[in-house]
Amino acid sequence: MSAIPSRKLHRGHFAFMRALVQGVDERTAWEKYLRHEGEHTDIRTVRRTIAWIRDAFAAAARREARPGTARLILLDADRFNSTVHATLPSLEEFAAARGLEDFAEAEQIEAYEAAYPQGGNASPNRSRRRRVIEKQLEALRWLEELAAQDPKPGDGVGAWFSPAIAGRLERAGIPTLFALAERVNGLGARWWFHVRGIGAGKAARLVDWLKANEQVLGMPIGKHALMARRLTAHSVLAEAVPRGTSLVPFEKLVVPAELDGRAGRYRAPQAQCLLMASNDYEAIGAWINAKGQAGAGDVLSATQRAYRKEAERLILWATLERMKPMSSLSVEDAIAYREFLAAPPAEWCGHRHHQRWSPLWRPLEGPISAGGQRHALTILKSLYDFLISQGYLTGNPFAAVAKPRQLSRPLGSNRTLSMQQWDHLDRLLDEMSTTEPARRLRRAIRLIYATGLRLDEVTRVSVDELYALSTDAEQGSPGQSWMLAVTGKGERTRDVPVPQFIIDDLQDELERNGYERNIKAMSNAGVKLLARFDPKLPAPAPWAASSLYKAIVNFVQVAAKGMEGPDAERLKHATTHWLRHSHASHALQGRAGRPPVPIQVIQNNLGHASVGTTSGYLTTEREERVRAMRGFWGVNL
Repeated sequence: MSAIPSRKLHRGHFAFMRALVQGVDERTAWEKYLRHEGEHTDIRTVRRTIAWIRDAFAAAARREARPGTARLILLDADRFNSTVHATLPSLEEFAAARGLEDFAEAEQIEAYEAAYPQGGNASPNRSRRRRVIEKQLEALRWLEELAAQDPKPGDGVGAWFSPAIAGRLERAGIPTLFALAERVNGLGARWWFHVRGIGAGKAARLVDWLKANEQVLGMPIGKHALMARRLTAHSVLAEAVPRGTSLVPFEKLVVPAELDGRAGRYRAPQAQCLLMASNDYEAIGAWINAKGQAGAGDVLSATQRAYRKEAERLILWATLERMKPMSSLSVEDAIAYREFLAAPPAEWCGHRHHQRWSPLWRPLEGPISAGGQRHALTILKSLYDFLISQGYLTGNPFAAVAKPRQLSRPLGSNRTLSMQQWDHLDRLLDEMSTTEPARRLRRAIRLIYATGLRLDEVTRVSVDELYALSTDAEQGSPGQSWMLAVTGKGERTRDVPVPQFIIDDLQDELERNGYERNIKAMSNAGVKLLARFDPKLPAPAPWAASSLYKAIVNFVQVAAKGMEGPDAERLKHATTHWLRHSHASHALQGRAGRPPVPIQVIQNNLGHASVGTTSGYLTTEREERVRAMRGFWGVNL
């Protein structure tokens, strides 16, 4: 067990004690100098802190062989004149009455003494009290020069914050001031959300302390960490990570001139190149843009983001690890990159939920699986093929690299909810609160499970893509069903059936927020199926895919606590894609009293180009084959 760090005295402690000595009430002094320690209304914390400060002062005086000073520090000057507060105003009261609240304490004291030169009802006790205060102030000045310390990034949080607050930070994996500043800058204003025992109030006081000491610490707190995310402009987020030659996202990367590929070893003659790009960075940008749709603006499609991720990792590796231009990479380099993906250094890895604006963002989460390596190498081969076809490069180093073997496994194996797990989630959805975010999350989860849409697809579709279809009801009477036109991978379009309860739910939401209940009304044009209806917004806003992902993950984490055994443990790892897998598996398997759905229907719902891909979900078919063979083998085999 590591030793508990002793707390350190900083200049705020001395300022706080000087204020008390000079008559400022505890609440005002606490709020001004020590509010990061806790609420001023927590009298026990205030008293404990004052006692610790006085003891620490006295201990410092004794270490310097000044026992008299130690006794003086512990002396309560008010004992020499118990009536002084009844006859004279406190320094705070005096400053408020004379309009001196914004003046320095020394100036307030000077004015106070000018107004009460004899101390009002002067007495021997009053004079003695004044002399004690003067000596205490002199002692505090001496002690401050001797014992006051400035915080350093590597200091433990226990050295600067109360034991209770420090303990909560340490248990959340925040052991040092550097780690605290990194967490605040990396996650923004809600950095405290997963720190048990630290709420918005305590978090704000800790950030105030970091801001007050950021010059001493050399760790500035970004503007984005001081305001709610929904109020933070994109330009402010963009400032959180400066451009540079380091582990930063592609859009922030600065490639040194000697590594940018202008003179790459495998560059084709410039006169033959169809690209305007003069370096590797610009060539990658041209490739990513070529994968997008006309009129899409600055918003990247899911395909573009996937391609950018792989190119981003490669150019970072080439620049920072291999120290070569991407256009100079050889077959040997490509093989080394494959090995790098299988075992990346720790500093390259971070949590997948850290967004691209965050200083905590990293290009990898950890070692890439064999399947992930195959995917990466396939995309990089495609990148180099594109650059060759455009006359930018002469060869493709990834064309000669063998892809790792991957055992054939059913789609969604170990990433599919059981029927019992889905039923558990479905019950919890019924029990959710009636707030707008809760209703939206319920609609999202049920829509993904009912249709099998991908995360990117479900956040993009709007009422414009819905259309009614006249059908024959089961009893033979005409009815109406709803279809959704979806554009998925490879820009392939498909029509996916949507259940009536999703339509009803969306109509209710439109009506609840003052819009026409008829989904296809002209005034509803452009409204997303998972729109955010916020009265502060001029119109319903899209729900970002990353935000929906987090909301679903948080929901299933809570839901897992209501189950026991292996089901609960597996549910903790569920994500949005598990809902898509579960749609396919449960539909093909069929439920009690409901026939299985034909595989061609599920193929269309999922947007698979081949029915062979969808057949990977037919686990029941394999189980039936095993049972049949057991009958042939007999009990003795």
